[in-house]
Amino acid sequence: MGWVGALGRRFNAIVWQPELERLHGPRRWALVAVRILLTLIEDFRNGEITMRAMGLVYTTLVSLVPLLALAFSLLKAFGVDNALRPVLQRFLSPLGAGSGQIIDKIVDFVQNVQVGVLGAIGMVTLIYSVVSLIQKVEAGCNYIWHVRKPRSIGRRVTEYISVLVAGPLVILAAASMTATVSSNSTVGWLTSIEPFGAALYLAGRILPYVLYGIGFTVLFKFIPNTRVWLLPALGGGAFAGVLWQTASLGFAWFAHNAGNVNAIYSSFAILILLLIWLYVSWMILLLGCRVAFLLQHTERLTRGDYPPRLGAAERERLALLITTLVADRFMRGGMPWTTSALARTLRAAPDHIQDIADQLVTGGIFIEAGELGTTLLPRRDIAEVRLARVVEIVRAGDPSARAQPRDTNAARAIDTLIGKIEQAGQSVYRDRSLRDMALQLHAESESVDGKLADSA
Repeated sequence: MGWVGALGRRFNAIVWQPELERLHGPRRWALVAVRILLTLIEDFRNGEITMRAMGLVYTTLVSLVPLLALAFSLLKAFGVDNALRPVLQRFLSPLGAGSGQIIDKIVDFVQNVQVGVLGAIGMVTLIYSVVSLIQKVEAGCNYIWHVRKPRSIGRRVTEYISVLVAGPLVILAAASMTATVSSNSTVGWLTSIEPFGAALYLAGRILPYVLYGIGFTVLFKFIPNTRVWLLPALGGGAFAGVLWQTASLGFAWFAHNAGNVNAIYSSFAILILLLIWLYVSWMILLLGCRVAFLLQHTERLTRGDYPPRLGAAERERLALLITTLVADRFMRGGMPWTTSALARTLRAAPDHIQDIADQLVTGGIFIEAGELGTTLLPRRDIAEVRLARVVEIVRAGDPSARAQPRDTNAARAIDTLIGKIEQAGQSVYRDRSLRDMALQLHAESESVDGKLADSA
C-alpha cells in the first residue's frame, strides 16, 4: 500500500506547502476552501465544538418554552400571535409527521404561561432562562473567534433585549411576506406561463437557501464580541445556510425512514429525533461561525500548531515594537492602536500580540479601552517608562515556577552569569524611555520620506 502513502504526501504537498500570501485568484481560494474543510474535520475530531453544541442542546430544552413565551407575548401585543405555530412547523418539519405532537405541546405550554401574573421572581427566572441561551450562543462564538473579553453587562442587557424585541418582528415580517407572495394573483398567473413557471419554481427552491444564508450572516456579523468583516460573515452565512437547508432535507428523509428508532424507543422516538436535530442545528451554526473566522484569519490555515511557539528573544522584540508603536501614535495624536491592527502591521500572530498586551497591561504600561477589540493607551507619561521596565515585565513569570535545584553551587554560578547578562542589558536600556523610541521612530520616518522625495 505504498501508493497510498505517496498519494497522501503528494496531497499534503499541494494543499499545505504553498504560502497563501503568494497566491492569487482561483487557486488561492480553492486552497483556502480545501484547508477550511480539513480544519473543520479536525475541529470535529477534537470535540470542543461538539461539546459546546451539546451544551446548547441542553440550554435550548430548558429555555425553549420561556423564549417562546416572551416571543408569544410580544407577538400577541401586535395581534399576530398565530405566527408562532408556522415558525415552529418550519423549524421542526425535518422531524416528520411526529413534529405535530411536539408543536402542539409547545404551543399549549406557551399559551398557558401568563407572563403578566408571574410576579417579580417568576419574571426574573423567565428572563434569565432566555438570556442564558443567548449568552451561551455568544460564548460559543466568542470561543471560536478567540475573544477573551465578553460584552459588558450594560451591552448584554440592551442588545439581548433588542434581540427579544426584534426577533418576533422579523418573524412577523417574514411570515407576512411569504403569505402575500403565495396568495398574490399575479404570481399565480405567472406560474401558469412558461418559462416563468419553471423560473418561479426554481426560485422557490433556491429562496430558502438565500434566506437562511442571510440570517446566518447577520448572526455571524453581530454575535461575536469583535469586529467581523462583512465578506467573511457572508461566506460563513452562505456555508451555514446551504448546510442547514440541505441537512433539514436529509434529516426529514432520515426521520421518515427511521424504523429502528421507532421500534427501540417507541413513543420516545420523536423526542430522540428532536434532540438529534437540535444538536445538528447548533453544530451547523458553530461550524458556520468557524468558517467565517477562518476566512477572516487565513493565517491560521496551517498544518502545524497555531500560533507557533515564540522564543524569549522574539517576545522581547515584539514587546518593544508594540510599546514603540503605541507611544509614537499617542505622541502624534493619532488613532490609538488596537491589538488586531498591531497584529496586521507587525505580521504577527494575534494570540502573541494579545498575550504580550495582557502582560503590559498587568505591568502598568498600558490600559485597555474599547468594546470591539482591545485598544491600547499609555497608562502614564511615556517619558517616564523605561525600556528596561518593558523587558522586565515581558520576562517575568510566576515566581512559584522558579526552579529550585538541589545543586546550590550550580544555581549560584548560573544566577551570577544571568546577573551579568542583565546588567549588560540594563546599560543599554537604562536611560531610554518610550518617548525616546517614539522620537527616534519619527526621525527615521522623516529621513526615509526625505530620501524618497530627493530620489523623485
